[in-house]
Amino acid sequence: MKVEVVRAWPHRFEAIDLELPEGASVADALKAAGLDADAETTGYAVYGVRADPGTRLRDGDRLELLRPLQADPKESRRRRAQQAPRK
Repeated sequence: MKVEVVRAWPHRFEAIDLELPEGASVADALKAAGLDADAETTGYAVYGVRADPGTRLRDGDRLELLRPLQADPKESRRRRAQQAPRK
């Protein structure tokens, strides 16, 4: 089965296409891609849905390596709302 492993940073990304045996897991894909756990990765997702290392992959899946948020979304929205002109 074919799987794509993606990790992204601001303004760039890396995508690795893999051919894995049926029933392969997230951990198998990471090992095959040479992307074992690193300090930047805080979790995994398959098409945006949270996954763990034991999650089984299917043909055509995109495995995403997640990084920590750079800003709290609630706090960012609060700051934008304060800066917006009042009507």
